[in-house]
Amino acid sequence: MKKRTKVFSLLSSYFICITLLTGLMITTTSQQAEASSKVVPKTVMYVEVNDHEFRNVGKYTLANSKKTAIDIGIIFAANINYDNNTKKPYLFLNEQVKKTLNENATQIKPIQARGTKVLLSILGNHQGAGFANFASYESADAFAAELEKVVNAYGLDGIDFDDEYAKYGENGTLQPNNSSFIWLVQALRQRLGDDKLITLYNIGPAAYNSKANDSLSKSIDYSWNPYYGTWSAPSFPGIDSSRLSAAAVEIGVNKAQSVQFAKRSINENYGLFLMYNLSGKNSADFISGITQELYGEKTIYTETVPSVR
Repeated sequence: MKKRTKVFSLLSSYFICITLLTGLMITTTSQQAEASSKVVPKTVMYVEVNDHEFRNVGKYTLANSKKTAIDIGIIFAANINYDNNTKKPYLFLNEQVKKTLNENATQIKPIQARGTKVLLSILGNHQGAGFANFASYESADAFAAELEKVVNAYGLDGIDFDDEYAKYGENGTLQPNNSSFIWLVQALRQRLGDDKLITLYNIGPAAYNSKANDSLSKSIDYSWNPYYGTWSAPSFPGIDSSRLSAAAVEIGVNKAQSVQFAKRSINENYGLFLMYNLSGKNSADFISGITQELYGEKTIYTETVPSVR
């Protein structure tokens, strides 16, 4: 009996060890899978080029990795205007936007060389023309053709849509409908291909009228919260948190809150982190609070855009 008890005890210990090891392996594998599924957020920066030079985006670098601190820079903003003679919308570039685009050798290309994607934001202009009131796919595609032309002419990485200030109904224009913006982004995606970005500032009828249409997810890449100083994730069928920014912060305003938003972005697996209003002054301290949480690195500032070796 003693020998059998001893053998049984040894076998029991063996099976306990195997069970513990198996459980440990399962836990470790689960943890590794969870870690690998974690999204590394991209930083997004809007620059109001009427007030500040776009090249400022390139002056921020992560301290250890030496990577650019800004993943997506957005030129704010061109406009969708309305021509009373032709009764059609058209793309309008104001003088500062034109200047920025024409100086692409110093304002855009050096930024792109560092790894930052450069987009042009398109904004309403109080004339009744907007992204939400095209009457047909053909009319939406005609505007998409203008956007394609400017992207190709200046070597941009894509287009951002901001459906504010359209003043729908002005100049006898149509009211928004549920198909217009879908037509526009589908037409633009067809023209630009998959290697360019199409993004949406989550505001206005273009955004709200598209929330029930899952086809939007096939045409846009990213969308973000438009209300600075708040946490509010956009919601579209087929677009998960890896393609959204719930955070929206204004540079220089409430650093403590921006740090908390960065922590929350990591914890909740959001793929974008939106910032606005980068000026020409050194904002590395503010941005460092964000990048320290997102990447474990501080941000450094240089007076000129570092050259790429």
